Amino acid sequence: MKKRLGDILKFVVFLGIGIFFIYWFLLKLDAEEKAAIWQSFLSARWGWVWGVMAISLMSHFVRALRWRLLFKPLKHSPTVNNTFGAVMVTYLANLAVPRLGEVMRCAMLRTSEKIPMEKSLGTVVTERIIDMLMFVVIVLLGFLLMFSSVKDFIYDSLSQKFSSLPTLAGIAAAGVILLAILFVVYKLFHDKLMKFSLYRKGVEMLQGCVDGVKSILHLGPKSTLLFLLYSLIIYFLYIAGGWVILNAFADTEQLGFQTAFVIYLFGSVGMMISQGGLGAYPVLVWQALALYGIGESTGLACGWLLWGSQQVVVLAIGLVYLVYFSLLKKKENTL
Repeated sequence: MKKRLGDILKFVVFLGIGIFFIYWFLLKLDAEEKAAIWQSFLSARWGWVWGVMAISLMSHFVRALRWRLLFKPLKHSPTVNNTFGAVMVTYLANLAVPRLGEVMRCAMLRTSEKIPMEKSLGTVVTERIIDMLMFVVIVLLGFLLMFSSVKDFIYDSLSQKFSSLPTLAGIAAAGVILLAILFVVYKLFHDKLMKFSLYRKGVEMLQGCVDGVKSILHLGPKSTLLFLLYSLIIYFLYIAGGWVILNAFADTEQLGFQTAFVIYLFGSVGMMISQGGLGAYPVLVWQALALYGIGESTGLACGWLLWGSQQVVVLAIGLVYLVYFSLLKKKENTL
């Protein structure tokens, strides 16, 4: 009962954040600005939007192929169809309740492949750890690639609220000092700090990351390389979707893959802070494009089309596979 209430609370909070973003930005727009955004939608080249859908579907398929590799050490070999279907149901369920899909996809494989839930959950945890590490690497890479733009953007934003800001050298020095302090604290007080649940959970999370990376090495040389290749392809497709949507608008078609990289980074934050990225994702895509001088109407239209096209794929294919797995379970129960 407590867990169900927690899930409901998460749903309400994340959905509320998304609705707030939509309401807040609609409130700021006057009739002329709303008309400009609508005109941007009408003038979009919709063939490129279909391209985004195709790329989104491809990324989900490659994710299913990657997940399937993790069952090899467990002596299971689920079919590509059932693995892909379970992944699509995951995204569909996550639109309703955050992280509900992780449990549901394991349940789908239990129904279709007779794989025990505890084994599937282990592979999901490993996959999530790898995704988190990959995302951190991509963020760091992105920061290096667009350091100048990000620095100017942050300074311009903060300078409107604070009269004076520390220099870049001062920030770097403060960061080094903080890391040194954390290292000393870890060495001197690690055993005592383990008594605190928050610190202990942090250590367990880091240990889980290490264990997750080690588990990939147990796949064998060929499968390990294939797993890493699939991972690179997944994130390449995520970024490529942003590049394709840029070609849908005359104002953004001149922007390249680096801009798509920035869109992915900003959009990922939107997916984290609201239910399925509702409201927040398009706004943050617009903010990313603002770095390159793109106006509000085109930026928001681009963000909504990029977000909406991905959700259409999830809803359409996810619902088909939800019916498919339901029929399988019904058939199993009648035998």
